[in-house]
Amino acid sequence: MSYKFPLASSSWGCEEINAMQRVIESGMFTMGRNVQQFEREFAHYVGSKYCVMVNSGSSANLLMVSALFCTRNLSLKINRGDEVIVPAVSWSTTYYPLYQYGLKIKFVDIDINTLNYDLEQLEDAVTNRTRMIMAVNLLGNPNDFDRINQIIGDRSVVLIEDNCESLGAKFNGRCAGTFGVMGSYSTFFSHHISTMEGGLIATDNEELYHILLSLRAHGWTRDLPKINLVSGKKSDEPFEESFRFVLPGYNVRPLELEGAVGVEQVRRLPVFIRERRKNGDLFRSVLRDHPDILIQTEIGESSWFGFSMVIRPGSDLTRKELLKRLNELGFECRPIVSGNFAKNEVVKYFDSEVHSELRNAEYIDRNSLFVGNHHYPLPEMFDALGKL
Repeated sequence: MSYKFPLASSSWGCEEINAMQRVIESGMFTMGRNVQQFEREFAHYVGSKYCVMVNSGSSANLLMVSALFCTRNLSLKINRGDEVIVPAVSWSTTYYPLYQYGLKIKFVDIDINTLNYDLEQLEDAVTNRTRMIMAVNLLGNPNDFDRINQIIGDRSVVLIEDNCESLGAKFNGRCAGTFGVMGSYSTFFSHHISTMEGGLIATDNEELYHILLSLRAHGWTRDLPKINLVSGKKSDEPFEESFRFVLPGYNVRPLELEGAVGVEQVRRLPVFIRERRKNGDLFRSVLRDHPDILIQTEIGESSWFGFSMVIRPGSDLTRKELLKRLNELGFECRPIVSGNFAKNEVVKYFDSEVHSELRNAEYIDRNSLFVGNHHYPLPEMFDALGKL
C-alpha cells in the first residue's frame, strides 16, 4: 500500500550515489578507510573520543554488552547473573544481548508523557543488587540524565545508552548517546541518517574502544593499535599477529559502501536535525491541545524520530478508530516501538522480573501509535493532522 505520508523516506542525494560509485570503482568493498573516516567524523559530531562502526544498531547493543564482560576495569565489569534495569518499551535487540549474556533483566515502567523511564519507578527499582542501567532514548527524546545520575549516586552502577532512535538529540547541550560509558546508534534506512544497514558505538573509554575493535572482527588483534589495552604490544610479524585471537568476538563489520555513504550523511546531519526539529515545533502547535490525543513531552532537545500519539485516558477514542482516521488521511502508522515488550512470548527465555507494575507501558501498548517525521518541510502533513 502506498501512503502519502510514509514512516520513512530516503535521505540520499547525488553525493551518496557518487560516493558508492567511487568505492565500486576501487574494487575494495570490505571495511577500510571510508569506514574509518566515517567513524572519525561521527565521533566529532557527537563529541566523543572514539567511535566504532558495525553492521547494525542491534550489533552495536550486542558489542556494548560484550565489551563490559571483557573489560579489566572492575568498576565497569559485569558478570552473568548481574541485575540490569531496562525500560519496558523498547526494541527487541535492546534486550536480547542482556539475555544472551545471562544477565538478570528488570523491567521498569515508562512515563506516559515522555515515553522514557518513569523516573520515580526507576529510583524505586534501583537497589544494591543493580549493576547496570540501560537508558533508551525513545523516538528522538533524550532521558533526563541529571536525574538518572542522581538516582545512581555513589552506587557501583554502569550506565549505557541505546540511542538508536535519537541521533542528534541533546540534553544540557550534550549529545544523547554520550552520557553512558558507551552509547549505540543506528543508521538503518528509517533513521536520522542512513547507510542502508549500519550502527555505531561511541565511547570516551580507550580500553572499551580497543575491546570493541577486537570484538567487531573475530576477536583478533589485527585491527588494534600496536600498543593497545587488550593484548598489550603487538608482534611485528604480521603473518602470525594477523591470526591471533584474544577475545570471544563476532563478525559484525560494516562495508566500505556503507562507510562512504556515512561520510556524506553525517556532513548533512545538522541540516537534517534542524528540519526535524522545525517539524517537531509544528507538530506540537497542531496537536498539543487535542482533546483526545497526548503527544510526547520533550526532554532537552529531541531529534524527533517520529511523532507519537497516545489516546488520552478517559477518551472515547479507540486506537482502531485513530488508525482508521490516519490511514484515510494518507498516514502510514506503526506501534510505538514494540509497545510493552514484557508481554512478548520471547520473555519466557529471559531471567527477568517486572518491577511493580507496567501500567503506562501496557496503556501505551493498547492505546498509541506513531507517524513519521522527515528531514524536509511537511506542510501538507500538518494540514492533514489538523483535521484529526
